[in-house]
Amino acid sequence: MIKFNIFYCKWGYYLIKVAIFGGSFDPPHRGHQEIVTRAVDILDIDRLIVVPAFLNPFKSSTLASAKQRLGWCHTIFDAIDGVEVCDYEISMGRATYSSETIEYLSREYEVAYIIIGADNLASIHKWNNFEWIDRQITWVVATRKGFPVDRAKLTHSIVLEIDEDISSTSIREERDLSEIDIRIRSEVKNLLQRQKEMTIDERVESIVKILDEKKAEEIEVFNLDDVDYIADRVVIANSLGGKHTPALFDHIKNGLKPQGEEFLASDESDDWVVADLGDILIHIMTTEYRERYSLETFLSELK
Repeated sequence: MIKFNIFYCKWGYYLIKVAIFGGSFDPPHRGHQEIVTRAVDILDIDRLIVVPAFLNPFKSSTLASAKQRLGWCHTIFDAIDGVEVCDYEISMGRATYSSETIEYLSREYEVAYIIIGADNLASIHKWNNFEWIDRQITWVVATRKGFPVDRAKLTHSIVLEIDEDISSTSIREERDLSEIDIRIRSEVKNLLQRQKEMTIDERVESIVKILDEKKAEEIEVFNLDDVDYIADRVVIANSLGGKHTPALFDHIKNGLKPQGEEFLASDESDDWVVADLGDILIHIMTTEYRERYSLETFLSELK
């Protein structure tokens, strides 16, 4: 049930005015804290709503689970006056577009601002329903070292000057941590350690999941433990052709990066990508190339 956040004043009733700050928060850190506290101080709002994503539409995976990142956000932001953590996107259980979140929260609030980092500006026009979002809200652009603040694509915007590094990398690398980061840092270290200890089949499962989510077809995995071959597992998948082939490989590289995977070699074209992880080989091919070379027939005969 939706509750209506309505204030009463001498001029009548009005909806609570809010700013939205979304992201993966993988993990949240004091750079995010500074954005939130400064935004609460300078923006004409009644409340700031932090919205952790189940999965960023431009990413294939996260380091921590959605539940863990939601808990971290409560730890970091609940103590800040005027701030609320919203689980809408996480409760959706899928990648959720910002336009969906704005529509959802607009049933309950007056959504006046959306806060983004300067690193988002180069690709902001690729956001789903960007033109609609741009008409609805004022963009609040948090500065980030090394990224220009080019607001040419934005109709209404303001700049939020931030001193802290807006990056989750710092907490993962244990640099310049505040006291509030210590427990989260420990949990992040445990996650990274567990990922290093993943079995080969768990790693393959991650690869298959990324391929499936990004619309690869006819995904097959070959277990070659008992065969004298250059790899212990081979993953084969069909692309939809054209740029989808290298795009799938980009998603795999980005998705496996948090697990510490290192690619020893790769060869890319629009028709066929082969990637070598040492004990795992990944082949992504167009349907035509897969039929032409019958790689799965060769691997089946090896077994």
